[in-house]
This record gives sequence, structure tokens and C-alpha cells, in this order.
Amino acid sequence: MSNRSAITEFLLLAFADMRELQLLHFGLFLGIYLAALLGNGLILTAVACDHRLHTPMDFFLLNLALLDLGCISTTLPKAMANALWDTRAISYQGCAAQVFLFVFLIGAEFYVLTIMSYDRYVAICKPLHYGSLVGSRACAQMAAAAWGSGFLNAILHTATTFSLPLCQGNAVDQFFCEIPQILKLSCSDAYLREVGALLFNVSSVFGCFVFIVLSYVQIFRAVLRMLSSQGQHKAFSTCLPHLAVISLFISTGMFASLKPPSISPPSLDLVVSFLYSVVPPALNPLIYSMRNQELKHALWKLMTRCVSEAINFHSTSADD
Repeated sequence: MSNRSAITEFLLLAFADMRELQLLHFGLFLGIYLAALLGNGLILTAVACDHRLHTPMDFFLLNLALLDLGCISTTLPKAMANALWDTRAISYQGCAAQVFLFVFLIGAEFYVLTIMSYDRYVAICKPLHYGSLVGSRACAQMAAAAWGSGFLNAILHTATTFSLPLCQGNAVDQFFCEIPQILKLSCSDAYLREVGALLFNVSSVFGCFVFIVLSYVQIFRAVLRMLSSQGQHKAFSTCLPHLAVISLFISTGMFASLKPPSISPPSLDLVVSFLYSVVPPALNPLIYSMRNQELKHALWKLMTRCVSEAINFHSTSADD
């Protein structure tokens, strides 16, 4: 019997067994999801509509917001539906789609964050060559490379994972379909193929991490050599949000990947996966808008215009 015909659905791990707690979790998840939609949606609209934000850094920020929206929309709506309807089931096809989309989006996001560190390095360390090294064509090519690499990575892992024979049941100890949890359901030696793919992926991530570290070593050396305190402040204002996002992304992801199985009960796995899959997409817009004055101005202008149009529409409707 084939792997596909043996299992038609998976059972995800519930956040709680009590009905009251399930509804409380649904309300919490809904609030986080709406905040992520609002924050990333505002950034997308502001960058697209304000010509002052048509810069390489803001172009990559737009890509990051798109990836964050996709990432949180891959996992959280299903978790909310399960909490609301008191169920744990997800179809085989739905589980495969979750794995593919999550690996694709999370991988592409890390590559985009790596490119953003290169953008900051060129802007601060080689400002005279910025236009030639990070022009519009180069930005489009780097973004396409990030999305394409994430796509190919997702195909590799999804195909490898779901070609494995699963003989340990269909209960996934996670609130979404996560590759390490699915591997626990595979037969004894079959998972080694996916472990090899994971090791290749880890080496790629480590290479990006080293590149980011080396870029920021050069950036901080250049910033500390600046004579103008205003120039230093501007440089730090553009770099610190990016560093904060990278730190949040890497720290939660590394803890989820490297924690010893012996001290990893399902409840801890649940919390850690929630931290690295849901929290960064919700917080990234806030982190980036806190120190970016142009982005804050564009967001304020956008929200003011929306409120003004809503008031005018309401007044017109009342007059009619």
C-alpha cells in the first residue's frame, strides 16, 4: 500500500482540551493575525504608494512584508479553525501544502534578510558605488533569487518528506505540519534521506548567517569611524531594526531546531514553534516602523487619509 493511500489525514496538536481555553486561544490568535495583517498591509500600501519609499531598502521591506503575510497565513488560520470547531484534523493534501508553503516562505524570508544586510553594507561602507551595485535591476534579480531559492528548497523538502513511508500513526505533535514532527512518524531508517536534505539546508542557512555577521562587522566599523554624530545616528536607525528582526528570526528558529529532544515535551515544542512561526511576522512591522521616520510619516499620512475619507463618506451618506 502506498504512503498516500495509507494516511488520508493528520491530527494536529491542540493548544488546549478545555472548550473555554480553546475559545480563548481562538480570540488571541485572531487578534495576533489581524495585527499582522494590518501591520504588514500598511507597510505594503505605504511602500507602494509613497514615492519617497521607492528605495532598495524599502523594496526589500515590501518583499519581507509579503513573506510575513504568507507565513502567518499558512499556519495560524488552520489553528484558529481547529480551536473554534474543536477539531484536530488536517487533510493529507493540506498538510503537504502547509509544509511546502511554510518552508518556501520562511526560507525566502531568510534570504531576503541576508540581502537586506548586503544592502546596508553597500549603503554605509561603499556609498559611492551604491547606485551601481544596488540598482533597480540588481534589486529585482536578488529578490527573484531569494524567492526562487526558497521555492526550490521547499520542493526538495516537501517531496522528500512526503515520499517517506509513515508507519508511526498520523498524530503530529505540533499545531501545524512541521517537518521534524512528520519525520517522527516515518519508519526507522527512511528518515535519513530527509536528514541529509536538512543538513544541506542548515549549511546554507549557516552560510547566510556568517555573511550577515561579517557584513555587520564591517558596517559597525564604518559607523564608528564616522565623524558626524548625525551620520552615526542615521546609520544606526536604518541598521538596528534589521538587526532586531534578524535576531528575533534566528534566535527563535535556532532554539526550535537545536533544543534537546529529552527536554522537549509537546507543550514546549508548541510554544517554541509559535514563537518562530507567528511572533516574527506580527512584530516585524512594528520593529521596522519604530525607527524609520520616513516609513512612520508615510504610515501616518496613509492612516490620516483613510480616516478622512471614512468621515467624508459617512457625512455624505448621512446627507443623502
